Amino acid sequence: MVDKELVKEILDLIRPALQADGGDIELVDVSDDGIVTVELQGHCADCPMSQLTLSNAVERTLKEHVEGVKAVVPADLFD
Repeated sequence: MVDKELVKEILDLIRPALQADGGDIELVDVSDDGIVTVELQGHCADCPMSQLTLSNAVERTLKEHVEGVKAVVPADLFD
């Protein structure tokens, strides 16, 4: 099982870089199978590079620091 509080802590470390570009990130859910669902906000929500941000920054960082994280997906994937 993935430690949801640790995921929140790591997202708080990533957040300043996103905020510097006018965006933000919110944790939506952490599933038992290691899928972290997030919502990109502000400029990040509409940015054409948002998928790269998720995979190259958010997902990579979470996988490095939180045991059990398998993937990070945007909340709008399920809309």
